[in-house]
Amino acid sequence: MSVTVRVPAKVNVQLAVGAARPDGFHDLANVFLAVGLYDEVTVTPADELRVTCEGPDADQVPLDHTNLAARAAIALAERRGIEPAVHLHIAKDIPVAGGMAGGSADGAGALLACNTLWNAGASRAELLAICADLGSDVPFSLIGGAALGVGRGEQLTTLDVGGSFHWVFAMAERGLSTPAVFREFDRLAEGREIPEPVASADLLDALAKGDAQALAAAVSNDLQPAALSLFPELADTLDAGRGAGALAALVSGSGPTTAFLTRDAESAEKVAAALRASGTCRAVRVASGPAAGATVL
Repeated sequence: MSVTVRVPAKVNVQLAVGAARPDGFHDLANVFLAVGLYDEVTVTPADELRVTCEGPDADQVPLDHTNLAARAAIALAERRGIEPAVHLHIAKDIPVAGGMAGGSADGAGALLACNTLWNAGASRAELLAICADLGSDVPFSLIGGAALGVGRGEQLTTLDVGGSFHWVFAMAERGLSTPAVFREFDRLAEGREIPEPVASADLLDALAKGDAQALAAAVSNDLQPAALSLFPELADTLDAGRGAGALAALVSGSGPTTAFLTRDAESAEKVAAALRASGTCRAVRVASGPAAGATVL
């Protein structure tokens, strides 16, 4: 017997970042939107815990117990007093180290798959608590749709979305470390007062109405200057997407994937074609959101 769970990528339509806390984290107002790029995590009983991976950039995915999927299996097994004796196979389609929560998606997917395989009986609240222990983005990967994350992003409130939003994602030639981007944010912020992060009322209203034009006017990412400081070439990709008619262009999360909001599916294909021809990125994907969270197939 095996269980396969499909888990979506995310884009941050708003990422407001507060000053560094004493514990090293930052308070966030993080508006997540799940989009239709997916990883699939399959768990099968085995003699011992092991991880395998296939798909684009699979060679960059750790296959030891530092992998979030492995950590999720171990966390649930410890709570139930059992051995995490499973083979976790990850079929990657979410960009690796791209700011789209691919690793977090794998953690959420493995957790739901193991809970199902083992008949562990963990409630949604317990699963979300384990997700929060694993990482700030992992709880959203479990629930999908759209949500506001506060604290370090793990305290979620689901949001209404009144329609479908069409996106183009451009993958960069290399990755960016999330901790490095936050360190650069702190360096750039040195000496100035950082306001408390709050969700934009205009942005939440645009999501609720399904208004792409209004959403484009409200999207923001406080980590974008730090990502551009570490990876200046991303500015060329952002310019190429804007020049092709994207309503909005921004770095996705900590980057380096860049995200382009478009008017409709036809516009998304035109922007994607222009980005592919621009020579400013490694690969281009088209997806829409909101998408469902972790789902047993």
